[in-house]
Amino acid sequence: MTVSIDMLQTWMNAREDEHLEFKEAKKNFHFETLVKYCVALANEGGGRMILGVTDKLPRKVVGSQAFSNLERTKAGLVDRVRLRIDVEEIQHPDGRVLVFQVPSHPIGMPMQYKGAYWMRGGEALIPMTPDLLQRIFAESGPDFSAEICTSAQLDDLDPNAVEVLRQLWQRKLLDQDISTRSVERLLSDAELLVDNQVTYAALILLGKREALGKYLAQAEVIFEYRSNEVPGPAAERHEFRQGFLTVLDEIWRLINQRNDLQHFQQEFFIWDVPTFNERVVREAVLNAVSHRDYRHGGSVFIRQYPRRIEIVSPGGFPPGITPDNILRQQNPRNRRIAEVLGKCGLVERAGQGFDRIFRECIQQSKPLPDFSHTDTYSVWLTLHGEIQDPEFLRFLEEIGQEQVATFGLDDLLVVDLIHREQSVPEDLQSRVDHLLEQGIIERVGRGRGVRLMLSRQFYRYIGKAGTYTRKRGLDRETSKALLLKHIRDNRKEGSPLRELRQVLPALSRDQVQSLLRGLKSEGRIYKVGATRAARWYPGRPPSGIASK
Repeated sequence: MTVSIDMLQTWMNAREDEHLEFKEAKKNFHFETLVKYCVALANEGGGRMILGVTDKLPRKVVGSQAFSNLERTKAGLVDRVRLRIDVEEIQHPDGRVLVFQVPSHPIGMPMQYKGAYWMRGGEALIPMTPDLLQRIFAESGPDFSAEICTSAQLDDLDPNAVEVLRQLWQRKLLDQDISTRSVERLLSDAELLVDNQVTYAALILLGKREALGKYLAQAEVIFEYRSNEVPGPAAERHEFRQGFLTVLDEIWRLINQRNDLQHFQQEFFIWDVPTFNERVVREAVLNAVSHRDYRHGGSVFIRQYPRRIEIVSPGGFPPGITPDNILRQQNPRNRRIAEVLGKCGLVERAGQGFDRIFRECIQQSKPLPDFSHTDTYSVWLTLHGEIQDPEFLRFLEEIGQEQVATFGLDDLLVVDLIHREQSVPEDLQSRVDHLLEQGIIERVGRGRGVRLMLSRQFYRYIGKAGTYTRKRGLDRETSKALLLKHIRDNRKEGSPLRELRQVLPALSRDQVQSLLRGLKSEGRIYKVGATRAARWYPGRPPSGIASK
């Protein structure tokens, strides 16, 4: 990934936790200590080690001279840790900063170095406690949903839920007729019965209320509607402790009865967009049920507010899954449940539906799924329903549904990031050229100052051609002329770089310095002094004064 100064500042403002570590390391940092910290971060699910920044709030950049040969450092880390650890060097105005990006440990395999499995304990590194070690070793354990509930019987399954399974599965099977199969064979074919014994997946998907209360009371979905943030009883509450296949449609019905339409008008065209997208909500609920940890005693909670839905499921993310890699990695915690939902056509593959969720959010100009409240014990997903930019939504429609349908999710993620004026990470850079060819985005600037923006087509469509010109920025000669005018107007005291950056706030530090070098090579300005004390003056340097 490419770390911007703004991203670094966001991390600096955050509290230090098991995924984020700061060290000043002004002069150097012991390599063996770096290795131990990387092992500790990997054991705790991955994170970042940042050198050149103070570790106490409010943090500041102090610069670091450690590890001048980064390629050698990366090679040494791979040799000792056996994980690919990326490192990026940031040239911050206040000094050099190093960011080490450490991935999570392999599933079920804690990392060790020099005979110890390291973790962090306050400000120190200590060997991992037995309970944390056991948790990692248990990650690769058997699928709970495929295990047998030895006390349960076939009579504990709801016949209505079984028929829902049959009907959904039949719609997927175009070349087979399962309408006359016996219940025992149907459930055995779905692997919900194993050797005529009932699995936990069968109870979760098809169980009667009484059976779930007896054998697996936590297999429950609780729906609440709250009209505001005031604590206290919900305006409406329903507790669903029954086979999930009979619950999904009812949950959507409850949500949809308060699913307001957002109205937008452009000239003579009026269109309505539901606050909550049905496919997004269904996918999110299916993921919560199929990926939650049923060894925990909590229920799945669905809380609907007028403009957002919160879905909280017990157990945290499955091993190896994080908000950053949720679109790339797959590790269904309850594979048997996910496979049955796939047979029923309710999920696309192995319970992974977040690609669909992200796509729908982008295409409706809504915020991306929010996992900011997630912790070790629960996954907390917030779906915001407010449309952020109706003009962007209409632009995607104007491009044409056929063309948008050809876009992969990565294409839409790139367009969304550029629309939000955020940088495109390295793993999405491969889609930039395709979008440039399609005329959806444009590249502005050159060299290190290059940036991306939505195309002229977008701004013309929304009637803001002037905004396009402003965002694209001035041409190089006009920018140089503005800098030269400021320098001439302040010829007596000289112009420091910080003032010149204020003249052209849309340009980066490197872009402004490139323009100054151009003016200097033309003999139109000169510089006196170095670093922050440097001042720029018009003309050529007087005799006896060497321009820097």
